[in-house]
Amino acid sequence: MAVFNEKREELENFEMRMGVPRGRLAVTMDLVTDAMALVGQHGVYCQSQRWPGKPVMDIQLIMKNLTDAKELIQSVMEELKPKL
Repeated sequence: MAVFNEKREELENFEMRMGVPRGRLAVTMDLVTDAMALVGQHGVYCQSQRWPGKPVMDIQLIMKNLTDAKELIQSVMEELKPKL
């Protein structure tokens, strides 16, 4: 499980502040956000021939899936938030 070694400091920080489940989801959210930034940068250079100014279709689909995943992660984090 390389991710636990690579992200050890971030995981420890978020898990301590938010608890284990929410902390791990927060790190996951950061990873998804980073992936979205990389895909977005790639989309600047891979423009659609059909729709100038828009990224190619596969980049659009990847971005949509990452956005949807991020929204689902956020909803789980809200459900796990301690109720006051």
